Amino acid sequence: MMKRRDSIKTLSATALAGLFPDARAEKVGDKKDRFSIEYVLSSALYGNMKLDTILPEVAKSGATGLDIWGKPHGSQREEVDEMGVDAFADLLRKHQTKLTVSTRYPLGCFGLQPEMPILKKLGGKILVCGSSGPKNPSGEEAKKLMKSFLEKMKPHADAAGEHGLVIALENHVNQLLFHPDSIRYFAEFNHHKALGMSFGPHHLHTFPPKIIPELIRELGNDNIPFIYFQEHSIGMLKKVDKEIEMQQLPGRGKLDYVPIVRALRDIQFTGVAEIFMHPTPRGIPILETAEAITGAINQSRGYIDGCIAKTA
Repeated sequence: MMKRRDSIKTLSATALAGLFPDARAEKVGDKKDRFSIEYVLSSALYGNMKLDTILPEVAKSGATGLDIWGKPHGSQREEVDEMGVDAFADLLRKHQTKLTVSTRYPLGCFGLQPEMPILKKLGGKILVCGSSGPKNPSGEEAKKLMKSFLEKMKPHADAAGEHGLVIALENHVNQLLFHPDSIRYFAEFNHHKALGMSFGPHHLHTFPPKIIPELIRELGNDNIPFIYFQEHSIGMLKKVDKEIEMQQLPGRGKLDYVPIVRALRDIQFTGVAEIFMHPTPRGIPILETAEAITGAINQSRGYIDGCIAKTA
């Protein structure tokens, strides 16, 4: 009788396996192959529009939180100072969204500590800024300077870690963290969990495009808490036709994002991404209305979704 019951169990299991032959494999494979990107919405895209106008656009743009900018790119960080942190927290709750990033270039990488308790109180996670000088070192000079710089950044990264935050330094032209050599030495020597990069492909436009995915892989997920989806355009630097200026957005210019997305998939990127561009002059919205701006962001997000599908 026991043998018969065991035989029935075996047959039943075999029959079920026949009906669903790859069920377990699909679950494992799905988990491995599943890849998505979390977005934040930059307030700077909306120029000097008020937070009450911008915050409803966060969810509409497919983002999970806001990246707040101050002058000269936008006026929203100054608006927070005017209304007070508690009032801003109330405004976030009103619009059922959150603050994720504070972009604070004017403070400099060694002046971020006053912002840390504010960002922590508001539930944010990432502080974005530039690095320091000298301009664009490479080779052995970059290696030496990067070691020294990371040592100087340690107390600030320590403070960020104590607040539950991460400092993300942009690879910006005319700064220490610009040349691919500097970025590679950052990847090699940075071991602080509260310090990473806000990786900007648009600042690498003078190098072969293949350098972008190469550097993403060399940096790895731990070193990229934040990435810009932005392409270089002359519209960043001077007034041109709007169509040319908008070529900074993914899917509108010549930059192929498939290799970039594939590299992000390879490192299992868990940071946040920001669809971004600079208007000329700074401080104006990239388009006339909030609805039009959000529509442009969603168009680029759709393009990135297509790139994700191509890398599956």
